[in-house]
Amino acid sequence: MSEDLMLRLELLSLQDRYVAAIDNDRIEEWPGFFTEECLYEIVSRENEEAGLPAPLIHCDSGGMLRDRVLSLRHANIYERPAYRHMLSGMEWREEGGEYAVSTSYVVVNTSIEGASTIYQAGRYLDRVVRTEGGLRFREKRCIYDTLRVQTLLAFPI
Repeated sequence: MSEDLMLRLELLSLQDRYVAAIDNDRIEEWPGFFTEECLYEIVSRENEEAGLPAPLIHCDSGGMLRDRVLSLRHANIYERPAYRHMLSGMEWREEGGEYAVSTSYVVVNTSIEGASTIYQAGRYLDRVVRTEGGLRFREKRCIYDTLRVQTLLAFPI
């Protein structure tokens, strides 16, 4: 098997395991997909294209990711989402010992009443590095296309 295909499978596996942890309510696993020094942001496409640093969510360390999980589990009051991610169109290139990865996503949320709606659509802009534990996100920026963000954006995308 070619090195290019093996890398693609590794990158797809990282993305698949990431969304499976979120979709299956295993958010305690979420910080483990990142390096300790990391960046996680959710930003509108409009702000991204205008170069405006105004993310809806900004975490710049593994500690902040873990704090977010603790807050979601013990402090926040919200209707727990039932997410399902769909991923497509992954592209990547190697840059200085890491991988710049772009993957399109759609997140469907199903309410307690059973109605499913598109919650958010966009693309992940990731920086992925190889660690002793395998590939990890050094950066994951969720650039959403959806113009209206629902009032509850608590869980990771």
